[in-house]
Amino acid sequence: MDNRLNIKKLSIYAVLISLTTLATMIITIPIPATKGYINIGDLLVMVSALLIGRKGGFVVGGLGSAMADVLLGYGHYAPITLIVKGIEGWLTGYLYEKSKTKSTRMPVIVSGLWMATGYFIAEIFLYGKGAIVSLPGNIVQGLACAALATVVFPMIERIYKTNA
Repeated sequence: MDNRLNIKKLSIYAVLISLTTLATMIITIPIPATKGYINIGDLLVMVSALLIGRKGGFVVGGLGSAMADVLLGYGHYAPITLIVKGIEGWLTGYLYEKSKTKSTRMPVIVSGLWMATGYFIAEIFLYGKGAIVSLPGNIVQGLACAALATVVFPMIERIYKTNA
């Protein structure tokens, strides 16, 4: 029985990692100044963490997003993404698990802002003062995906719980 649970859990992780990679790759808006891009992958990072918890959120967020960086030719960002998006997923899951009301708003807003901050910190080391160029886009990306996650999550949760 334990092997079935592990196979099921591994399968769920694999699907969510793949969906995160695809969501990240579907819409990309390049930011030439930082050699990065804006995307909607955070939506899947957040929803995954809300569904499967902080550990799964870390794995899905980090691996799915970093894989998209590599596939899109932004491999120089993959190690940063692995850490920043992994923490984003972990933070979403952790805050949701600790929430007494089980509201998704605060966890996704905080993690969306963390994502923008995490990239900003990393980009300071890469680009110095030029890092400021990507901050507004990352904040908009994080908060837009947070807003979408609060709408999408209840629908996905119903389907997930029905089939769990």
